[in-house]
Amino acid sequence: MKLAFNKEKLTTALGIVSRAIPTRTANPILSCILFDASEDGVTLIANDSEFGISTKVEGIVSEKGKVALDARLVSDIIRKLEGGEELINIETDQSFTTRISCSDVLFTIPGRDGEEFAYLPQIEKEHRLCLTQFTLKEVIRKTIFAAALNDSNKMMGGEFVNIKGRVATFVALDGHRVAVRNVTLREGDETFHAIIPGKTMNEISKIMEDDNEKEVELFFSKNHVLFSFEGTMVLSRLIEGEYFKIEHMLSKDYATKLEINRVKLLSNIDRSTILIKESDHKPIILDIGDQKLALKVKSSYGSMDGELLCEKTGKDLLIAFNPKFLMDALRAIDDEIVTLYFTNAKSPCFLRDEHDSFVYLILPVNFVA
Repeated sequence: MKLAFNKEKLTTALGIVSRAIPTRTANPILSCILFDASEDGVTLIANDSEFGISTKVEGIVSEKGKVALDARLVSDIIRKLEGGEELINIETDQSFTTRISCSDVLFTIPGRDGEEFAYLPQIEKEHRLCLTQFTLKEVIRKTIFAAALNDSNKMMGGEFVNIKGRVATFVALDGHRVAVRNVTLREGDETFHAIIPGKTMNEISKIMEDDNEKEVELFFSKNHVLFSFEGTMVLSRLIEGEYFKIEHMLSKDYATKLEINRVKLLSNIDRSTILIKESDHKPIILDIGDQKLALKVKSSYGSMDGELLCEKTGKDLLIAFNPKFLMDALRAIDDEIVTLYFTNAKSPCFLRDEHDSFVYLILPVNFVA
């Protein structure tokens, strides 16, 4: 095999597929990236059986072939080569010994037979969802923070995707909060749902561009989801099981309604965290009165009192929250004015807009006033 690449394009492709390389594995081939130039063009592939990525990269193919190279090693070598106007050359012999050269620098490293490598499996494309890359990146950013990514409960570590006609609903939760985003689709009349691992959603959001013109297609089978965009395919197993009945959690009843400037509220809560260590579990107390919201924090480091103008409808209320959970929700909202709904000091707070394009549920915490 004999190939030549522009450094920038090769580095970008390696960065994409490297996201599928497992941190630890007992199988050395899973730590490799496959360079496949056996057909038309060059495709790079990484696959750990649960999560795999393939991407096409522009290159000159002088001799066809394929080789699996250690992902960390080849990425480090390519990154440190000079590049620029000079092409990076990759050449293998019959024993898969690989020479990587650029200008007057030559690396020689061992490779593995590409036939040992497991390609991404073909899946039955039973359902299809099409979004712009920008929309999918945004909806992931605005929901995935609520998933319990390190939790032993796989269901809470996933993102629930529910399609009903022209509306796609994305849900993440961790037992203390729920994040819901509804997206209106340009096309589609399907009804289906799936649970995508949170790790997959995080990785796909890092690969896609912030582009409202470029599209990404999601194809679902019984056990897999395939993301396809601009020569890149990401395949992931789905989480099996029935998701939580979130519609039972999202009550619209309230006794207190609060309308307030989002940025000012976020800034005040953020300031309060100066006095709170994560291990202290100290809450921020919200004292909601007529035209005024008082915020209070007290910890071993000191205390903070803040006050903001607001519009209140209904009863006065004293309630406390984990400040991080409030900040995460507020950062995921773009509106200048946010509306918060409360029932009592023991019931969840809801942040939602009048169009129900988003809902954030946050459970309160116990406190001493």
